[in-house]
Amino acid sequence: MSDHTVRIRPTQGVAAYAVASRSTRRYARHHHDEFGIGLILNGGQASWSGRGPVEAGAGDVITVNPGEVHDGRPVTHAGRSWRMLFFRPEDAAALIEDLRGEAPARFEFERPVVGEAPVRALTLRLLRLETAAASDVARMAAAEAALHLVDRLIRPARPAVVRRAPRALRARQVIDDAPGEPLTLARLSEAAGLSQFQMIRAFKRETGLTPHAYLMQRRLSLARALIRGGTGLAQAAADAGFADQSHMTRAFTACFGYPPGAYAGAYAGACGSAGYAAPSGPSATASRN
Repeated sequence: MSDHTVRIRPTQGVAAYAVASRSTRRYARHHHDEFGIGLILNGGQASWSGRGPVEAGAGDVITVNPGEVHDGRPVTHAGRSWRMLFFRPEDAAALIEDLRGEAPARFEFERPVVGEAPVRALTLRLLRLETAAASDVARMAAAEAALHLVDRLIRPARPAVVRRAPRALRARQVIDDAPGEPLTLARLSEAAGLSQFQMIRAFKRETGLTPHAYLMQRRLSLARALIRGGTGLAQAAADAGFADQSHMTRAFTACFGYPPGAYAGAYAGACGSAGYAAPSGPSATASRN
């Protein structure tokens, strides 16, 4: 029996939106457009990520970087509950610039799991402040907490290793150039100069995803960007290459655990009182599109 409840809402401070989840669901490999900081409240989660195998339990702080491919599964049948805050890359860059005097061209959260008590306390405080009733005092306190927390978590990203681009990356570039356009394996394999089977294997080795899964992620990223910009859900689905809005909704919900309507509401500030309870207890129902 699957137990899965999610609530997404706008925030009052630096973060773009907050998510509260309680779930026994296994998430397939996917990525987010934003930086994420969260706290496991109950149970435990294991996952694969670009930073290696990860396991987090109750009280652990978890982080994710934009574009970082990862999955997620409960450690036990009881599932896990967690709260997450997501930050636009540009807002994270502004925090780094304030902390360091300048924002490096590339930066990232160093560790996917952090167990130190001071980081846990800061994360819990920021979660509470970002989802508190709107006020100038709460926003100021949230900004202070965000600066202290990010200072403990961030580092300049390692310089990219310069190497000859593998053939599979030519296929990835075809997807990146026009994710909303119709594509075939034949077109991708032609771009890579490999057979379709060779291209699939090479593509997954380089990206962590099959071409189909990567295309779906890029279409979801495009849809999210369109939704953030105010495009209606039906039009966003069409522009991002989905067959229709229902197809986008199914893919979106399967990937992120909540429907695109909830995401649109969080960015528009339209969730109103539909926010989740403070992180001291379990919660939440997933809104439906």
